Amino acid sequence: MLLAIDIGNTNITLGIWDGGAWRKQWRLYTVQSKTADEYGIALTVLLREAGLIDAIDHLIMSSVVPSLTHTFSQVSREYLGLTALLVNADLDTGIDIQIEHPETVGTDRIVNAAAAFYLHPGPSITIDMGTATKFDVVTAAGALIGGVIAPGLQLTADALVSRAAKLSQVALEAPPQTIGRNTVEAMQSGLVFGYVCMMEGITKRLLAEHPDQGQRIHVLGTGGLIQMISKHSDLIDHVDPWLTLAGLRIIHQRVTR
Repeated sequence: MLLAIDIGNTNITLGIWDGGAWRKQWRLYTVQSKTADEYGIALTVLLREAGLIDAIDHLIMSSVVPSLTHTFSQVSREYLGLTALLVNADLDTGIDIQIEHPETVGTDRIVNAAAAFYLHPGPSITIDMGTATKFDVVTAAGALIGGVIAPGLQLTADALVSRAAKLSQVALEAPPQTIGRNTVEAMQSGLVFGYVCMMEGITKRLLAEHPDQGQRIHVLGTGGLIQMISKHSDLIDHVDPWLTLAGLRIIHQRVTR
């Protein structure tokens, strides 16, 4: 079985693929200070509870946190006896990276592009709502040509509270209506509906600039907060919080076939 791991700045997502379906998927908080032993023990517990402790024979990983790339490579070797396949700009992912300085592109963006291209053939735009919200444009020929990086929703909320003395942290959820009847609802409206407007505005601009005009351009949404935002918009065609894991599975199959 394949263990796929995507290490982001806020969350680490993990999934086990048995060749036909995902047997288990997890989302953990990213803690850069944790040691390889701490993550190794946590991973062992998850696998044991899933009844899959001895079932993993392949591991693929993408990471935008360099310190944890090393940590999880060590976990892979010492706790699973495996050498992790690391996604980078030089790996044959099937995606042509047509962005200046490809080595600087986050591997999660490459993986999402692969998932979009192979799961929904044709041109696409992916929206990944994590620490940052990333919009990536993929052509019908499978080229990642660029995109947009904006502050994430949680990051925006934290910044608002930290710089406004009379505002406190609120739950990230939509209020009953756009007009906030109190301070909490007003903040929720600005954060959630404001973010929907930002997402839709950028998506519409990207659709207008996409080189594959005249073809259906798939819009995909992923990330931990995508389901809350996507239900207030009709621009997203496909919502999959685990899209990055699907991309890792596709890349592993391509590289090892």
